[in-house]
Amino acid sequence: MILRDEIFNPFFIGRYIGKQYFCDREKDTETLVRHILNGRNVALISPRRLGKSGLIRHTFAQDAIKDRYTAIYVDIYATKDLREMVKALSEAIVKAVGQKKSWHEKFFTFIKSLRVGFHLDAVSGEPSFDIGIGDIENPDRTIRELFDYMEASEKPCILAIDEFQQIREYPQTNTEAFIRSLVQQCSRTSFIFCGSKRHTMTDIFYSPAKPFFQSVISQSLKPIPMETYVEFAGRMFSQRGKILDRAAAETIYRMFDGCTWYMQMMMNEMFALTKEGMICTIEYIDFAWDNIIMAQEDRYQTILYGLAPKQKQLLQAIARDRTVEGITSSDFIKRHRLVSASSVQAALKPLLKNDIVTCEDGIYRIYDYFFADYLAKKH
Repeated sequence: MILRDEIFNPFFIGRYIGKQYFCDREKDTETLVRHILNGRNVALISPRRLGKSGLIRHTFAQDAIKDRYTAIYVDIYATKDLREMVKALSEAIVKAVGQKKSWHEKFFTFIKSLRVGFHLDAVSGEPSFDIGIGDIENPDRTIRELFDYMEASEKPCILAIDEFQQIREYPQTNTEAFIRSLVQQCSRTSFIFCGSKRHTMTDIFYSPAKPFFQSVISQSLKPIPMETYVEFAGRMFSQRGKILDRAAAETIYRMFDGCTWYMQMMMNEMFALTKEGMICTIEYIDFAWDNIIMAQEDRYQTILYGLAPKQKQLLQAIARDRTVEGITSSDFIKRHRLVSASSVQAALKPLLKNDIVTCEDGIYRIYDYFFADYLAKKH
């Protein structure tokens, strides 16, 4: 049967629409639901864009969760300090509870320090909430109030904090210990701490010297199996009167090592290029790839413009090899005419910090697959 709903392209990127557009993760979902129902806090660790946020939203949508809990999701990747985290968290809480009748009355009973951001629409009388960083005068006090509010919520809360390792970048030296103390005081709120930097997350939660030591159950994500994703992608095509050649789907899976976000990006473009009743073959891949690169070229140029010459040279060397093991080895340095091992280390540090380059198990690659190919071909 060909679907004729309002959703034309079923390959969503960076959003969760519903279970019919969500691929697999059945066991991961079951495990996360079980942890929540049993009151366990979870550290969910996997590389970025493998599907952590989608899994969380899919878990929140499960029957066992959606009617029993108030589910709150906040991404702190872009936050620079505790004040910005407080702003992001307060907005996430309001988003989660804002549809409830008279939510503002109870909210501001607890969060007195943010009353400045609350307004009533002069025409409709509806409440609105809008705060700036400058409105948060005492972030320690405000975050305590936010945690108190979650604890007093009508239903137990689940707070998922994405890219939790970002707190290590905050200038406040006691952030980990402070947040841990707040978590310890919660009896009705469950926490999911998500992170993409395995080494940092492991140090936060499994180093005996750190405040969060032994406070969570660990759960990691692996790529969706190729057979599962190929079947899913083919079904999405066929439901809308198109055919996806299996070889094309398998090629895309291998190109991105099963990384969900990039596969979805390619499938979205491949689907757009395929007319109803036609077969999407392996020949479509180059067209889709070029379209995506073209749309991103200005952003890539901006990234390159902001790099120092030695950083740019190292980035180009990594792009040519695709993956690098032994990045300070004499072989790698000589082949790419780099200066020295110490120069490579100095150039590598900011590339890693800014997530331009990533490292898993001692293997380095450019984080963005499309950017890597752009560099390899055009620079």
